[in-house]
Amino acid sequence: MSATPSQRPSRDATHTPRDLEELLAAIESIEAPSGRVRFADILDAIGRRSFGPLLLLAGVVTLMPVISGIPGIPLLMACFTLLVCTQLLMGRRTFWLPAWLQQRWVSRTALLKGLGYLHRPARWIDRLLSQRLTYLTSRRGMQASALTCLLVALSMPPMELIPFSANVAGLTLSLFGLALMARDGLLALFGFALAGTSLALVVFALL
Repeated sequence: MSATPSQRPSRDATHTPRDLEELLAAIESIEAPSGRVRFADILDAIGRRSFGPLLLLAGVVTLMPVISGIPGIPLLMACFTLLVCTQLLMGRRTFWLPAWLQQRWVSRTALLKGLGYLHRPARWIDRLLSQRLTYLTSRRGMQASALTCLLVALSMPPMELIPFSANVAGLTLSLFGLALMARDGLLALFGFALAGTSLALVVFALL
């Protein structure tokens, strides 16, 4: 059972999540009296100075059936990922998101329900993280990851028509996000392989 917000240790507002569990805890700590959680709230919770958590966020949202099943969410995540990757390639130090995307929201109830399913696998995944093959998460490695995620993002809109393909894309983005956060080049390798799989699914489905 996951800890309630009152049971979690207080977090520094400028703290950037270092693994999947910390990302989930940051999002769950968001207070939303209106019952709606805006993208701006999520960005403030996880920070705008590190692009790894932002890619992981896009992947996690795409993976959650409760959220990704909402019409338009894959397209929204595709736009978000394109912005993240473009700004990463430009070398920006902080992430910028247009106001119309910042004000998009999701039900806090649905969000917490979706996140609840991820705590057990998150603990298992975080135990596997390690700094290895770090050249794949160096500057050039990050650029290669960003280019790959950009291609995945461009393929996400038609994935709404292909069963389970969006989940593959979500897992791909999650792998790259975790790789950049933990400097785990092995996860980046898995990400490249899975990206090829997801792109191949789209190509074969559209032929």
